[in-house]
Amino acid sequence: MATRNRTEVTEFVLLGLSSWPEMQPVIFGVVLSMYLVALMGNALLVIVALSDPKLQTPMYFLLSQLSFIDMFLTTITVPQMLVHTLSANRTISFNCCMIQLFFFMAVGSMEGHLLAAMAYDRYVAICDPLRYSAIISHHLCLRITLTSWVVVSLNSLLYSVLVTRLTFCDNQLTHFFCDITPLLKLSCTRPVVNEMLIFTEGVAVVVSPFFFILGSYARIGIAIVRMHSVSALRKALSTCSSHILVVLLLYGSVIRMYLRPSSSYDLDQDRQVAIFYTVVTPMLNPLIYSLRNQEVKGALRRLFRKLSISGSFQPGSQVNRRCQMRPSVAE
Repeated sequence: MATRNRTEVTEFVLLGLSSWPEMQPVIFGVVLSMYLVALMGNALLVIVALSDPKLQTPMYFLLSQLSFIDMFLTTITVPQMLVHTLSANRTISFNCCMIQLFFFMAVGSMEGHLLAAMAYDRYVAICDPLRYSAIISHHLCLRITLTSWVVVSLNSLLYSVLVTRLTFCDNQLTHFFCDITPLLKLSCTRPVVNEMLIFTEGVAVVVSPFFFILGSYARIGIAIVRMHSVSALRKALSTCSSHILVVLLLYGSVIRMYLRPSSSYDLDQDRQVAIFYTVVTPMLNPLIYSLRNQEVKGALRRLFRKLSISGSFQPGSQVNRRCQMRPSVAE
């Protein structure tokens, strides 16, 4: 790396998912479809969680925040990638790249913190149900959410500032958005400080929620083993299964992408993992929570029933016009 020529980089060229021109329309169609499904699914989950009276609980407040995060995360990267897929100009300015890096890292880290808060909610609900309402409240969830936003924003700002201080020898970014791994690969010298930060402070902010989730489910597992009621055991498993699946989807890709030495990075494989993390996972999350959660399915049925009833009684409908014509016929 030290033998490469140093140049002042003012913009980066995003190489995208594939360099094959014939694959670009296919990539555009598939990614656009998944992006729209992710947006509609998460937006619907937010609307249901915030509007249905039976879902006005701390758990569904956190779920609505998770859906909002998924919409935000995929919107940070996908629209730009779709434009670049069908365009010959794939450049992004240095400042815009750093802004995208900041928001991507902050929002991505925030998802882990929300999953940790949801794990704590499930732990209290199963292990200490009699004190659940006294421990878990909307005020506590709001305070956890705001505190987490402050922590992940400061963490992301630190990373972004350190990246801006690097000297880059090339501007060809082997990715479809500005991520920290391909940016570090373009550095003229090995970014020792950045790598140390990833494995110290990064582990504390990003991976500590994962260990908190593991600890919560260890306690939940002990409580489930001690249950003598089959119905209580089934209810506990159904309550946690959706959350466990979402945690595995998230941290499986995060650990694969970031928590390893830079010498083992494979940018081609990382792009594939990144599309799973930024598009596929946000698309699957609302499906997992809606299909495996009876309360959410019930809320969706009530919402669609309400919309169908309101649509059948619009003021300008044919039925209303007939009713308005009857008095004149009688005369």
